Amino acid sequence: MPHILTGIIFFPLAGALAAAFIPATQTRLIRFIVLSVNAAVLGAVGALVCSFDRITPAIQFYERHAWIPQAGINYSVGVDGVSLGMVFLTALLGFLACLASNGIVKRVKEYFLFYQILMTGLLGTFLALDLVVFYIFWETVLVPMFFLIGIWGGPRREYAAWKFFFYTLAGSVVMLLAIVAVYFCVTPHTFDMLALAQAVPLLNGQIQGVLFLMFFFAFAIKIPVFPFHTWLPDAHVEAPTPVSVILAGVLLKMGTYGLFRICLPFFPQAMFAFAGILGLLGSVNLIYGACAAFAQTDFKKMIAYSSVSHMGFVLLGFAAMNSAGFNGSILEMFNHGIITGAMFLLVGVLYDRAHTRELSAFGGLASIMPRYAFFCVFMALASFGLPGLSGFVGEFLSLAGAFSTLPFYATIASIGLIAVVALFLFIIRKVLWEKPKDDIRWPDMSFSEIAVILPLAVITLAAGFYPDSILQFQQQAVELLMKGL
Repeated sequence: MPHILTGIIFFPLAGALAAAFIPATQTRLIRFIVLSVNAAVLGAVGALVCSFDRITPAIQFYERHAWIPQAGINYSVGVDGVSLGMVFLTALLGFLACLASNGIVKRVKEYFLFYQILMTGLLGTFLALDLVVFYIFWETVLVPMFFLIGIWGGPRREYAAWKFFFYTLAGSVVMLLAIVAVYFCVTPHTFDMLALAQAVPLLNGQIQGVLFLMFFFAFAIKIPVFPFHTWLPDAHVEAPTPVSVILAGVLLKMGTYGLFRICLPFFPQAMFAFAGILGLLGSVNLIYGACAAFAQTDFKKMIAYSSVSHMGFVLLGFAAMNSAGFNGSILEMFNHGIITGAMFLLVGVLYDRAHTRELSAFGGLASIMPRYAFFCVFMALASFGLPGLSGFVGEFLSLAGAFSTLPFYATIASIGLIAVVALFLFIIRKVLWEKPKDDIRWPDMSFSEIAVILPLAVITLAAGFYPDSILQFQQQAVELLMKGL
C-alpha cells in the first residue's frame, strides 16, 4: 500500500478544502462530506492495522522524500508498534467525535474546517520521522484547537483558549531550540529521527541531560505533568464535548508519545539519570489528580482532573525503564483515550438535557435514564481499573514494572489508586443513585448517542478480556526500545 500514510495524514485536510468551497448555508452537505472523509480515514487506518507486520520491530510503510535538501530536511513518515495504536485511536475518536458534533449549530463550516486541520496535525505528529516535520505537525495542532475552544466553547472560552495557547506555545519554543541543538550536536547534521536515534546516544551524558530536559519540558506541558497541568481543566470545561473527546483522548498522548519516540531512544543516559524524578512526578500526578477531582462540583472538570491522574500511570510505567512498564504505559495511553473519550461523551449527554454540569443538579438517573446509567457505570468501572475491562491491564503492567525498579513510588501510586476508585464510585453514587430531583424529566440516550458510545464500550470490554489483541502490536517495538537501553 504505497503512500497510505500520506493519504491518512492529508485526506482530512483535503476534506477541509472541499468543505471550504461549499456555501456556509449548506450545513448538511458539509457535515456529510466531513463525516465521509473521517470514515474513509478510519477505514484506511483499519487496513493499515490489518497489514501491519507484528513480528518485526522495524518502521513499516516508510516514506521519505527530499523537501528542503539544503537544510537536510526530508518528508519522512512511518509507523511502528509505538505509533500504530495512537494512529488508530486518533482515527476512531476523530470519526466518533465528528458524529457527536451534531450539536454544533454556530458557524458550522468554520468548525469543521478547523476540526479537519486538527486531525491532520494529530495524525502527522504520530507518523512523522523527521524532527522538523514532527515539529510542524505538532504546531499545527495548536492553532485549530485554540479556535475550537475560543469560538465554540463555554462562557470562559477565551480565557481557556489563551491559557492553552500560551502554555503549549512556551513548550513548543523550548522544543524548537532543542531540535536545533540536536541538529548541530551530531555529525553529519541531520533531522532524521532514525539516524539521530543512533547518533545522539553517543553524546556526552551532560549534553544528553540538558537536551532531555528541554524536550521533556515541552512534552510535560502537553501530558500534562504537575505543575504544568492547570491549562487542562479550564480547556476541558470550556471546550464543546467533541473537542473535549479529542483533547483528552488524543492530544494529551502527544506528550507521552514524544517521550517514547524522542526522549527514550535519543537520551538513554539521561533517562536512567532522571528515572526517579519521572517516577515521582507520575506518582504526584496520580494522587494530586484524584484528590483535586474530589474537590470539583462540575462533572466535566472532575473527569478532566481524573485524566491528570490517569496520565500519572503512563508516566510511572515509562519511568520504570523495563518491558512491563513500557508495555503498560503504551497500553494505558490507548485505553485512557478510549475510556475518557467515552466519559466526556457521557457528560455531554447530560449537558444537552440539563444545560448544566453541576453535580448538584443530578441524582437518581438510574431509574430515569437506565441506558445512560448502564454506560456510565460501565465506563466508570473501566476508569478505575476493574479487572476484565481494559483500564486494568495497562495500570497493572505500569505498576508491575514500577515495583521492580521504583518500589517506593509504585507504592505511593498504589495508594493513589484507591483515591481513583473512590472518585468514580462517588460519581456513580452522586449521579445515578441519590434521590432523584423533582424536576428531572429527561429522555434516555437516543440511538445516535448510543451509536457513538457503543464502539468505545466494545473495545473496552474486548481489550480487557483479551489484552494481547493490542499488546501483540507493540511488543516488538518495546523490545527494540529495551535493546537501545
